[in-house]
Amino acid sequence: MHQALQQQLGNIDIYLFDQVLKGTYDNCHKVLDAGCGNGRNLVYFLRNGYDVYAIDPSPDAVKAVRELAKSLVPTLPLSNFWDVAVEDMPFLDEYFDLVISSAVLHFAHSEVHFDKMMHAMWRVLKPGGYFFARLASDIGLEALVIPEGNGRYLLPDGSERYLVNERILQHYTRKLGGRLYEPIKTTNVQNMRCMTTWCLQKL
Repeated sequence: MHQALQQQLGNIDIYLFDQVLKGTYDNCHKVLDAGCGNGRNLVYFLRNGYDVYAIDPSPDAVKAVRELAKSLVPTLPLSNFWDVAVEDMPFLDEYFDLVISSAVLHFAHSEVHFDKMMHAMWRVLKPGGYFFARLASDIGLEALVIPEGNGRYLLPDGSERYLVNERILQHYTRKLGGRLYEPIKTTNVQNMRCMTTWCLQKL
């Protein structure tokens, strides 16, 4: 059973899988994973007829995702996969029904960089489309993180990340013209780091 599930789903983010189970993305067609890594969140979408695109600044990651796509959907154009930074993606405005940003935004170098990444992903999302993000935050860790400047903090686990909080996420929700289709949810990992799920629909 475990092997069959992993074959069907890959190592999908559990909170993204939650949205799949709820049917949130049933009427989506074009899907972009903006910062795809090795494609852990793409197996389900590739196996279930979605028109999948992905970008990542790592050529090795994009090569791995192309191999994954080729093995699961040989007819999918390999030109759907680009080694490019999120803020430099080449896609047309309002092109995608779903944009996934899993463990990407907390690598922003500064507030300006974060803003550029957010606006780039929002630009390519269709009105009515869905944005799914998982990113590091200081929610529940406010007294334990050390400011490093430009919105970046040293976490108790020793990593340095760009961190958001609920105020920032609510601000961007309003600024971009979106609505929360799920409440903002945060997982605290033994007071070492916090990961927040931020789910928006473009109005």
